[in-house]
Amino acid sequence: MSRSLEGFFRHIAACNTAVLPGGRLEFRLGATPAGWVQPALLPVLLEHGMTHAGNTVTLADPARLEPIGEAMAQAGVYRSHHELFDVWTDMAQPPVARIDRGALPLFGLMAAGVHLNGLVRLPHGLHLWIARRAMTKRLDPGKLDHLVAGGIPAGHTAAEALFKEAAEEASLPAELVRRARPTADIRYALDRPEGLRRDVLHCFELELPPDFTPTPADGEVEEFRLIPIEEAYALVRDTDAFKFNVNLVLIDLFLRTGLIDAASPEGQRLRQGLANGFEPGGVGQGDRVARMGHAVFEQHGQQG
Repeated sequence: MSRSLEGFFRHIAACNTAVLPGGRLEFRLGATPAGWVQPALLPVLLEHGMTHAGNTVTLADPARLEPIGEAMAQAGVYRSHHELFDVWTDMAQPPVARIDRGALPLFGLMAAGVHLNGLVRLPHGLHLWIARRAMTKRLDPGKLDHLVAGGIPAGHTAAEALFKEAAEEASLPAELVRRARPTADIRYALDRPEGLRRDVLHCFELELPPDFTPTPADGEVEEFRLIPIEEAYALVRDTDAFKFNVNLVLIDLFLRTGLIDAASPEGQRLRQGLANGFEPGGVGQGDRVARMGHAVFEQHGQQG
């Protein structure tokens, strides 16, 4: 491996630290595997009517997951986000339940989000809009971020979430957001203090006019800056200035713009890591993940 790319590989490895099952119990909704739970959580789950057999915990009725999650938050098992997310057993199929966003890592459930690179072509090269996360953010306060990024709330498509976040975070008008194009789906399985994150990032790209300046609207962003893409490249390669998963989306951007040679063996391995993760050991991460954001986004853009 070229030493100049080691910094990129470390970000992908850092986002794929989870070994599955890694001592966890398989969590099933009905008869279908849905996630993973720590054995220490078992007494709480049994109190809520789940069953335990061997290495499996089962909730027979997936519709009960939402009120169970609410009761667990009220009991102090986790800190609620007061925002419901869809729960999938297979992202190629409709969701089977809902639960508070804060409980997703507790159950090792799949979660989906949207990330938007905002690009500007200037006479002296390609530039990238970046945000600085507010110090009041629960996760990675003060870190650098994309122009727009956020989780997909229950009942929303990736496109609807993108339009929502673009307006709330950066005051982007809908007529500009409609020009965004899907670029990649990135996934990883990561151990975090809040639990097991199994995330799918639906990535988009938008070229903005040079005279447009994004404006923070909901208090989640402290400031926006326009920087040369080469500066972003160096920040990702050499530092941890960006929020942990933003690095992955930017690596994809560098591969597509030629800053990293996508045809080289290292570039191909980076691409594979973004799509499938680097498995640190154990069973691996064989989740079926649909490219669900792309066609839905195009449909929404045509209708909107």
